[in-house]
Amino acid sequence: MKFLFPSLFVGCLLLFGCSENSAPKPRGYFRINLPAQEYRMLDSIFPYSFEYPVYARITKDRHSPNEANWINVDFPHFKARVHLSYKSVNGDLDTYTEDSHSLVMKHIPKASAIEEIAISDETKNVYGLIYDIKGTGAASPFQFYVTDSSRHFLRGALYFNALPNNDSLSPVISFIKEDILHMIETLNWKN
Repeated sequence: MKFLFPSLFVGCLLLFGCSENSAPKPRGYFRINLPAQEYRMLDSIFPYSFEYPVYARITKDRHSPNEANWINVDFPHFKARVHLSYKSVNGDLDTYTEDSHSLVMKHIPKASAIEEIAISDETKNVYGLIYDIKGTGAASPFQFYVTDSSRHFLRGALYFNALPNNDSLSPVISFIKEDILHMIETLNWKN
């Protein structure tokens, strides 16, 4: 009897002491520090120029050694890369735009939505489309192409050197999207 009462008391405390339903907390992600957005001009031998982030670097596309005007805008801190491929237009603009569209459509199995945003800047002669690809497993969440409709065609695609989990990458994707939009807004064709 001497041990029954304290044991019964402790048992009641444990049984009725937790009135709320406890549930496991969702998995968290590391905090991502984003730098201040500053830009510098890429003005070189390429048939195009634009401003790109100071925290990015331009590298030659080593997977396409025969394409002299293909480059990558690397974001080492984020393990991200924007592949830029350039083609001269010689009456084959429809082929390039259709290829771009086909490459975006390959993301349909993993995409929950693909938003198309038109680009039209008559003063700089820059026209095109942005593809904002939604979905947690989409390999490339942001792609675009721009052209002057007669001589130049530039296509870009954002990729991460990580398994696609765009929920956790969302802050970085949004941040780099702003950089890509700035690159497009400052794009100039060379004659």
